[in-house]
Amino acid sequence: ADFQPGIKFSSKKILQASIVLLGFSLSIQDIKSTGISSLSVTLITIAVAFISAFLIGKWLKIPTNTKTLIGVGTAICGGSAIAAVSPIIEADDDEIALSISTIFLFNIVAVFLFPFLGHLMNLSDAGFGLWAGTAINDTSSVVAAGYSYSEAAGDYATIVKLTRATMIIPISLIIAGIQVYKKKRQAEKVSLKQIFPWFILWFLVASLISSTGILPEAFITAAKWLSRFMIAMALGSIGLSANLKDLLKTGKKPVLLGLMTWFFVAVSSLLVQFFQGQL
Repeated sequence: ADFQPGIKFSSKKILQASIVLLGFSLSIQDIKSTGISSLSVTLITIAVAFISAFLIGKWLKIPTNTKTLIGVGTAICGGSAIAAVSPIIEADDDEIALSISTIFLFNIVAVFLFPFLGHLMNLSDAGFGLWAGTAINDTSSVVAAGYSYSEAAGDYATIVKLTRATMIIPISLIIAGIQVYKKKRQAEKVSLKQIFPWFILWFLVASLISSTGILPEAFITAAKWLSRFMIAMALGSIGLSANLKDLLKTGKKPVLLGLMTWFFVAVSSLLVQFFQGQL
């Protein structure tokens, strides 16, 4: 019982602070360089992820919070997106742990599977970079898969992924708005100040500061390292809070949801590139 306050603090506050630090590694200038074409693929795959997660989750009768977290994790940037959205929808530790475990499973698979499929389909460096950047969940897995394909593919995939990661902000605000609407319909007293994801605003501020170029490279490197360390710390505390028996009971359907959503996102990314003449 003595450990519970620290575990709770790490799983909530440390998690939010890690997202703010992550903003220092995102430069607005780098994101602009990806161009309109990559942004269109990103937006379409995000839409496909949310629609797939909603419809498949409804079919599998998966709870709303788990469905939302797996959808947002697949759509944007894996564990970071889940970390950003979970306090907004007031997800419990079991739901967070289950969602992150599901997303991380497919991150590992993607690192090995995507380069193999890319060579099999004879994708160009830019084509593979755009595919990996829009269809692999976690930033580290995108970087690993991209650079194992080629240096150019890795560079392009990383920039595309950074563009996709910035969608944390509007998606979080939309979800926060939906939460406010739901609470008002249920005649609950709700404070916009309390439900607003302030850490997302500070994430944006950190990104804008980083974009000015005034920060030394050593600071950005340290912030990125500390962000990863704090995410690992927060995930450890979430694991300590999770009930393994409950995870095993409910784990099959969320994994199936994650697999099917990921499949539709990967296919839609290739189809959009094909119809735009980018492959």
